[in-house]
Amino acid sequence: MTPLTIPAMANAHSHAFHRALRGRTQHGTGSFWTWREQMYDLAERLTPDLYFDLARAVYAEMLAGGIGAVGEFHYVHHQADGTPYDDPNEMGRALLAAADDVGIRIRLLDTCYLTAGIGQPAEGVQRRFSDGSADAWVERVAAFDDDRVGAAIHSVRAVPRDQMSTVAGWAAGRPLHVHLSEQPAENDACRAAYGLSPTEVLAEAGVLGPRTTLVHATHVTDSDVRTIGDAGCFVCLCPTTERDLADGLGRGADLRAAGARVALGSDSHAVVDLFEEMRGVEMHDRLRTGVRGHWSAQALLDCATVHGQAALGLDPAGVVTIDPASPRTAGTGADEHAAVFAATAADVTEVVVDGRRVFDGDHARVGRDLDAAIEKVWA
Repeated sequence: MTPLTIPAMANAHSHAFHRALRGRTQHGTGSFWTWREQMYDLAERLTPDLYFDLARAVYAEMLAGGIGAVGEFHYVHHQADGTPYDDPNEMGRALLAAADDVGIRIRLLDTCYLTAGIGQPAEGVQRRFSDGSADAWVERVAAFDDDRVGAAIHSVRAVPRDQMSTVAGWAAGRPLHVHLSEQPAENDACRAAYGLSPTEVLAEAGVLGPRTTLVHATHVTDSDVRTIGDAGCFVCLCPTTERDLADGLGRGADLRAAGARVALGSDSHAVVDLFEEMRGVEMHDRLRTGVRGHWSAQALLDCATVHGQAALGLDPAGVVTIDPASPRTAGTGADEHAAVFAATAADVTEVVVDGRRVFDGDHARVGRDLDAAIEKVWA
């Protein structure tokens, strides 16, 4: 049977270190906010060497699932007490080196993260994230001298409204990503502080535009949806994380109809499988509306490939081979419908990126490397 091939996919939203939480945060009760405390405990443990080893294993897992490019939303910048490393960008350089080592293309979305909440100073582990001001953030990222570095505003919670334009100004001509309206509490706090929705705050600050990617956009109003579409933004949906964290059901079809370009991410890496993310976009719209068939297979594949690459400021580069006769794909036909609605990351047999063979089908080896890297983080 002829192998099934598709373009290499782009994971437009990744927090590589979150992968070490898989299997440790899915049990019991709680919310996004209780999960966040567990994530902060993990963030305290990271060193540049540990982060390199973990990110290298996670990026290899992405390659094994047919992902040829990653947007790394990076905010663990400093030492545990908030003191910069001798090289203030040492943690970011560890991520770039990890990507180089395995052969995945990367856009390091260096993240401005200044406050614990609106009007609240960074505290505890958040001191690792904060540069103190947007001007200090600009000074640090300008020292990278690497054209793979883009920018991110963590959220309206973490960057004061009057400092957002500084980040957006530095990012001119580069990808700029922002977490948006992931939780109702974020919207409530924003309206209480500014009298505006998070989308309206970003629009007022000059953040929105065709190089801007809004991550999640789960709890947006109809007016917000129109604003996002009119600005020509990307929206990065992360269905497996959004359901794992009980965030809510995304409005992918509405955002696309308004003019937004939809990309995909695996975010917290509760699952690293962009085939599942593609299906999740359609399934979430079905659950939200009670109607099937919002997205064609080709439209979803575009989200995972063309739009994802564009959201990272990259051109497509790479090919993925999928087993057309696995227990999941057998009998479905070797076409985009089989890839989108039947295949999983486990069905990927080969990945080539920029002419380099970066995955040879050995999923077991990838698993062993992940196990070793994660064990070191928690040791």
